[in-house]
Amino acid sequence: MDDRNKLLHDWTEQLLAAFEIDGTDVDIDAVLGLAGKAAHGVVRPAAPLTTFVVGYAAGLAVGSGQADEQLAMRSAMAVADALCARAAAEGSPE
Repeated sequence: MDDRNKLLHDWTEQLLAAFEIDGTDVDIDAVLGLAGKAAHGVVRPAAPLTTFVVGYAAGLAVGSGQADEQLAMRSAMAVADALCARAAAEGSPE
């Protein structure tokens, strides 16, 4: 693991501990990939907004009993990924 990946892994672990959700599986590469698609397919500030909304939507699905953690996250990521692809196909304003 290189320094950047270690830093991201450690930061993620600190965040999970701070929110008392230790042990939650976070696919850092998938989150960063989605952020990249949003940044390049929509507009750069869409990256943090997209990842926030995906996490929020997944959390709501889990909290309401609609899905388990893995399914909720995969589903929310898939919706956002499709929207990013559509935005990129339509042309980014940047």
